[in-house]
Amino acid sequence: MAVAHKSAISVGLLYIPVGLYKTTRDISVSFNQLCKDSHERVRYKKYCPSCNKEVTNDEIVKGYEFEKGRYVTIGEEELEKIKTKKDKTIHIEHFAKMSDVDSIYYEKNYYVVPEKGAEKAFELLRQAMMFQEEIAIAKTVIGTKEQLLVLYPNKNTIIAKTLFYQEELQEIPNTQLNIQINEPELEMAKTLISTMTEKFDIAKYRDEYQQRLKEAIETKIKGQNIVSVDTSAPSNVIDLMEALKKTVEMTKKGTA
Repeated sequence: MAVAHKSAISVGLLYIPVGLYKTTRDISVSFNQLCKDSHERVRYKKYCPSCNKEVTNDEIVKGYEFEKGRYVTIGEEELEKIKTKKDKTIHIEHFAKMSDVDSIYYEKNYYVVPEKGAEKAFELLRQAMMFQEEIAIAKTVIGTKEQLLVLYPNKNTIIAKTLFYQEELQEIPNTQLNIQINEPELEMAKTLISTMTEKFDIAKYRDEYQQRLKEAIETKIKGQNIVSVDTSAPSNVIDLMEALKKTVEMTKKGTA
């Protein structure tokens, strides 16, 4: 597994060299874009209209548009110069309770893996946070962004969860009206939840649509037509209470 980012956890005088590794991989079916007439793959070229030529990655620099059509360029060496010593580490700002961070702020997950020689200090930090049931709020610079992180301990390692900043979140659309719920409806909804409650097991779940997509591709390869698997249409719910009752009955029978 390739390291996504090399750094070190820094808390006070404690310094733990670590690497961040992606926790997930993309297993979805991917498509290429083809020309409709020739079925040739569409290619994208990086082109400079002033030079009238295709440019390579070595010939491309970062530029910030400060006025319309006017740019200031920033090189990689210049970006490194503005990084402080703290920016180059995963600097722990403070510790907090696990329940303090709303899940809406979570963005991506990384495994935090200690470098050789840093295992004991890493394990000490992990066990201490587990015992206290706390997480670490930290910051580091990845690319050109100062990333806010949560270091979340579990039974095997520490997970680094990148966070959105407050200003990156959009406001909730104001669509909810002043809706009155009566007691029988609430009790029936609670019954529905109770009848469908079971222990979560991630191994039970698969991407069923991806499987059907792969089967459809195989069908097309064999020169056959894709047949619809479901031609029914959803019906409008008129009576909420009746819909709840029927759903509970179906759940008890195992047909929901």
